[in-house]
Amino acid sequence: MTDIDNDLLEKFTQGMWSAMPHPEQSDDGSTIIVNPTPMADMTQDIRECVMKIYKVKLSDDLKIMGKFDSELPTGSIKARPAAYIIHDAIKTGKLKGGQTIIEATSGNFGIALGELSNMGLTVVSLVSRRLQEGVFKELRNGDIKVMDLDMDVCPAPGMEGSANALAARAAAANVRSQLEGMGFDPAIFDASYPEIESLLAAQDIINLAKLLAKIYGMFCPEQYDNALNIETHNKITALEMDQQLEADGDTLENYKVFCAFGTGGTSGGIDKYIYERYGKKSVHVVFPPAGQDVAGIRTKDKASGLCLYRPKEYAGEHEIDFEHAHPLLKFLVDRGYDMGESSALALYAALQMAHSGKGTKFVVIMADGIQKYRKAMEEAANKKQRTQVSLQDASSEISQYENIIWVHTQYTPKDEGLELIAKSLGVDKSKIIVPKAKTINRMLMTQNIPDELTGKFEKGKSLLVCMAGNTSLMAVNILAGKGIVAESLNGGITNLPDGMGVNPGRLVRVATE
Repeated sequence: MTDIDNDLLEKFTQGMWSAMPHPEQSDDGSTIIVNPTPMADMTQDIRECVMKIYKVKLSDDLKIMGKFDSELPTGSIKARPAAYIIHDAIKTGKLKGGQTIIEATSGNFGIALGELSNMGLTVVSLVSRRLQEGVFKELRNGDIKVMDLDMDVCPAPGMEGSANALAARAAAANVRSQLEGMGFDPAIFDASYPEIESLLAAQDIINLAKLLAKIYGMFCPEQYDNALNIETHNKITALEMDQQLEADGDTLENYKVFCAFGTGGTSGGIDKYIYERYGKKSVHVVFPPAGQDVAGIRTKDKASGLCLYRPKEYAGEHEIDFEHAHPLLKFLVDRGYDMGESSALALYAALQMAHSGKGTKFVVIMADGIQKYRKAMEEAANKKQRTQVSLQDASSEISQYENIIWVHTQYTPKDEGLELIAKSLGVDKSKIIVPKAKTINRMLMTQNIPDELTGKFEKGKSLLVCMAGNTSLMAVNILAGKGIVAESLNGGITNLPDGMGVNPGRLVRVATE
């Protein structure tokens, strides 16, 4: 018979499980999900946002539902698998009162585990110093023992060659010191030192957490390869969303689901539910591009190798530059939606698909809220000395530019090119100034501002546009050296959505003066 800590089970049931979405039997014997998080129709606000910021009109048939897991007790979707895995561990006797729980986390899972600290359990989170300040603050504010590894934003399953032997040795000494400070016997650590150093050299924080759990008798939830992570979203999250849609006379069968990738549990579980019930693939997984840090979620290259990353099961994968999604995040947060960075990324991907005519009904997983990321969002909005600007940002801030100036040493725009720039930015083409090519050439050659341009630049901030963004960026840097504020439109005229694939000869001509 399994040795279960019934006292801990009672504390957990009353203290966390009862407040979470979980299945119960209804009077007719069917399963219902109690404590569901809100599912809100965001369509109208999104229409307004997209028209205002991106100058795009969406289909009249569009419907976008946001699933707001920011409303969960610990503020993120990670509370679901944390509760489900811990519930199972207690019921099966794997976890008992007085034990320590250790896990590698990018923040939200550790924050969720922090709820267990008042139940006689100690929680140790292996995290990175590169976490956003707001995430780290929530971890520190909770009764959680944070082990700072200063390694990778998202714990990696093994990145050989990414840390040299000296760095691994230093990291091992750091881990040993922190464990000793938490009251753990360093002799146990020393006995497994070679394996620990090897894992640190590979930045394999996932398996480091498992090893430390093994040698110290801790419990590791193993969120990155625990099948219960998927089952949480299969048996609870997806069913919950389906029941909410059914209440409005619809079903999940008719929707494409978009979510960012953290561990693979959300995408895998929802995908499994839809495929088993409706026989189709509907889940679209969203990543930031390689090298970009978006609230600790994974880039596609770091998802590869994870047990729960199953691309063959997805309806699609999307890599989205957060710079494009940032204006969307700010607009909707200002409208009162509690959503974080990964939510904006997933929503932007859904809007791209909607704009391309590849769907009209979407559910977007709002995995957590804005509070942890508010400072970063405000800093980005108020960022000073910006030299390049995306079309989305430029068009949303167009009133801040005193001038829009074409800059190139060889080409000048035709009327069609001027109309394309004006339409893309949402201004009249008469607002665009086109100096002589030789004037721009003189500015680049002498690194000085020609007399015929001085008055224009001194009126206020200018937006500079060229063919591909290079000449305008050089001009911006010259102006910055003179104390003049200007920004270069990233990608230039050839990167404007309506200009892609168009023969440049239709947009510009060789300058004759």
